[in-house]
Amino acid sequence: MQTIRRNSRATALLALSLSLTAPAAVAQQAPHGRYQDIREGAYSVVAQVRAKPGKEDALRAATLPLIDLVRGDPKNLVYFLQEDRAKPGHFIFYEIFASRADFDAHNAMPYVQEWFAQLPELAEGGVEVMRMAILTMPKK
Repeated sequence: MQTIRRNSRATALLALSLSLTAPAAVAQQAPHGRYQDIREGAYSVVAQVRAKPGKEDALRAATLPLIDLVRGDPKNLVYFLQEDRAKPGHFIFYEIFASRADFDAHNAMPYVQEWFAQLPELAEGGVEVMRMAILTMPKK
C-alpha cells in the first residue's frame, strides 16, 4: 500500500511540475505578435494622459479609435492602450516603432493630430511621454 501511495505522490508531483513548467517552455518556443520584428534600439514610447474631471468618458471615446488606426499602421510594431482600473480616465499608451522617424511619421498622421487637438478640452496637462529604447538579450 505504501508503494502505491509513493507512486501516486510521485505521479502527482511530476504532473504538477510539468503543468508549471510546460507553459513557459511553450511560450519560449512560439513567436507571439511581431516580436521578431523588434530589434535592439527600436523606438519605444510609454505615454500617459489624464482626463479632466467629468471628461473621462469623452476622452475614452476619443482615444479608443486609435487602437485600430495605430495597429493598422505598417510601421507600428506594438501598440497597447491601457486604462487605470483605480482611476478611470487615466490612460497609458505603450508603442513600439522601428525608429524615431517612424514614430514621428505616426505623430504626423491626421488622426493623431485630430486626437491631439481634442486634448486641451479633455485632458489635464496634455500627454506625458517617456521615450525608451528596446533592449534585447545578446545572442549566445
